[in-house]
Amino acid sequence: MRVAGVTIPKQKRVVIALTYVKGVGLTSSKKILENAGVDESVRVKDLTQEQEDKIRAILEGGYITEGDLRRDVATNIKRLKDIKSYRGSRHIKRLPARGQRTKTNSRTVRGNVRNKAASGKKPSAQKT
Repeated sequence: MRVAGVTIPKQKRVVIALTYVKGVGLTSSKKILENAGVDESVRVKDLTQEQEDKIRAILEGGYITEGDLRRDVATNIKRLKDIKSYRGSRHIKRLPARGQRTKTNSRTVRGNVRNKAASGKKPSAQKT
């Protein structure tokens, strides 16, 4: 089954499989299924064509997903950079934008780069 340009896995329950679409979390997935009248415990492969169409119509009608959501987020970040706000400057420097500490624990934003301490290393074994 394809929803919003994403192929969702067939073997998973519908409530979990819908979260593979960007912009749909567990809560919104449950609301979509409630509006469509589909049981949460049903597997994707067991859905009928009408149920698939209902889910697809609800998702495309009332939710911003995938490409549109990515575009919106990118334009919001670009706006922050253009007006030179503090958050925009943090995005430009690729640092955490929400007040987290940076002495340690900013691996996600900066990338998993660990500085290796070369000065305290033991010398490698010499050839004899």
